[in-house]
Amino acid sequence: MNSTESERLNCPFEEFIYCSGATTQVLKYGPWRDLWNTEDLNPPRLLFLIIPGNPGLIGYYRTFMEALYNGLNQQYPVWGLSHAGHCGPPSGMGMMIDAQETELEDVFGLNGQIEHKIAFCKKNVPKEVKLVLIGHSIGCYIILQMMKRASDLKVLRSVLLFPTIERMAQSPQGKVMTPVLCSLRYVLYMPIYLLSFLPESVKSSLVRFVLRGIKSVDEASLAASVDLFRVDCVANTMYMGSQEMVKVVDRDNPTIKQQLKKLIFYYGATDRWCPVQYYHDIRKDFPEGDIRLCDRGFRHAFVLDSSEEMASLVMNWLQEDLSS
Repeated sequence: MNSTESERLNCPFEEFIYCSGATTQVLKYGPWRDLWNTEDLNPPRLLFLIIPGNPGLIGYYRTFMEALYNGLNQQYPVWGLSHAGHCGPPSGMGMMIDAQETELEDVFGLNGQIEHKIAFCKKNVPKEVKLVLIGHSIGCYIILQMMKRASDLKVLRSVLLFPTIERMAQSPQGKVMTPVLCSLRYVLYMPIYLLSFLPESVKSSLVRFVLRGIKSVDEASLAASVDLFRVDCVANTMYMGSQEMVKVVDRDNPTIKQQLKKLIFYYGATDRWCPVQYYHDIRKDFPEGDIRLCDRGFRHAFVLDSSEEMASLVMNWLQEDLSS
């Protein structure tokens, strides 16, 4: 068995790195070594990269990524990148490196998270490798900004799932969450701190209780949710969320127009973060775009119970791109 076959059998590969000075979790399906600099192997020329929503714990997307990787016959690596500071670092690793070495002034803010993703790509993805970017929720906003700011990235296609790319604070869910995220989030830190001392088994039971209304919750999502008992992780997710409410206002029509042929939008039919009216509005502004409305009843947080079905849809949409 060669090294590549061994890596495939033992995937996913999970690592924690410092990117832009902040702890970042990377989940990799498929070849994960530095194959682009290895002469005796055929290096992949296409990489799928998953940009999560908020909370940006890449563990939520484990089942989605696995289904995507296997559905593509394990031909292409599928990587997922957490948001900076949203994952609990392993023992011996802090949330940030020395402040003097930090590359971004506000890496945990929305702008910092965008630059964090660009920095990761520029450091880890060779210039000749094409990218299929798959974003979820605020990850879609980040992808549009990546395409705008880093035109040297070779993006073959971007798939934007349940995109929160405009008027977040005006959405039904935004009206509820804006005061919580912008004014009241500090009140939540103490109870979360106290809950963090509970045994892991009790934390898991609490997560199951909170998600009890979902019939078949993905086990990967249950495991990822335990990280939300860490005050530093929750503080970073809520801080980013507060900036989303303030900064994600107007849809970036110039960037969408420029990149339209590379974009696939998928809106939820009952999504309280990006209501169906937003779908009709963008369809009106870009009638020639590939803009779809969910007819399968998927929730905004599809990773909780519909990861495999969502992966199957994405693969169908990309067949033409992958066959060319």
